[in-house]
Amino acid sequence: MQETAVFDTSMLDSEEAALEYLLSFCWPSGVQFCPRCGQHKLYTLSGGRYRCANCKYTFQDFSGRWINNGSLSSSTWLHLAHMFLQEYTVHELAQEVNLSYNAAYKAVTTIRFALLAHATDARQLLGPETGLGKYIKGKKLTGAPPARAKGAIPVFGIMERNGWVFIDLISGIEAETVFHFNHSFHLSLFRAGNIIYTGKYRQYDALILCGDDSLPYEYIRKYDHEFPIKEGSFWEFAHSRLKRFKGITPQRFPLYLKELEFRYNNRDGDILSMLLSQLCDLVPDFDPFKK
Repeated sequence: MQETAVFDTSMLDSEEAALEYLLSFCWPSGVQFCPRCGQHKLYTLSGGRYRCANCKYTFQDFSGRWINNGSLSSSTWLHLAHMFLQEYTVHELAQEVNLSYNAAYKAVTTIRFALLAHATDARQLLGPETGLGKYIKGKKLTGAPPARAKGAIPVFGIMERNGWVFIDLISGIEAETVFHFNHSFHLSLFRAGNIIYTGKYRQYDALILCGDDSLPYEYIRKYDHEFPIKEGSFWEFAHSRLKRFKGITPQRFPLYLKELEFRYNNRDGDILSMLLSQLCDLVPDFDPFKK
């Protein structure tokens, strides 16, 4: 198996070195194959293209992969990924790599989709309960999908065990149900902008959701205490970050939750290599709305 090159910040200034580094994640075995049918017999064409001997598909190294969104250079992608992990804002990213805000935002969104797509519950999160799957069409991210159905605000459960956090989409519980639990059963609710989180609920350390203007925030009970945060826990890691999330819609909220899950669970590993591996992976080829 081909070894992935060690990251060297000098690659940020070399398109050739950055491309070679990213290709080590696209083809970790060192053997290229057709992203459409998996055939290994390929013909080399001009302009860095290949043609599959089996299905005749013509493609490039990044074809069908998350990194193929945005038409950015390899050095730009590498720079963006490096800064994303350092938690730069989109405005800061755009200025640093000389991109428009919209181009930087799309790139960061692509990274978040790649992370979500590698979660164990990716099929559910890209399904009809969130509508996120409608952002993906023909292996590419599109603009905003059709409007979210009124009242369909997903609720997630957060559970930490042995230093690992799991964030689950909870079927059958809507935002209004969480407010009902608060009003009728005294389930603690806390608010950070449009993000609502609760005290312990069943096996979950907390429930969490991102609301919109349809929710009755004024009915949240007032508490003299803050949400209990244990030192070294996921909540200590996530609490301040949640407060920084601005302008997030309920539909896109899972992207941010899965980003936090990825960051926390890989906090002690080579997180850049993990991120690049997922960014350079093929976009899943399934219909998320098909049972």
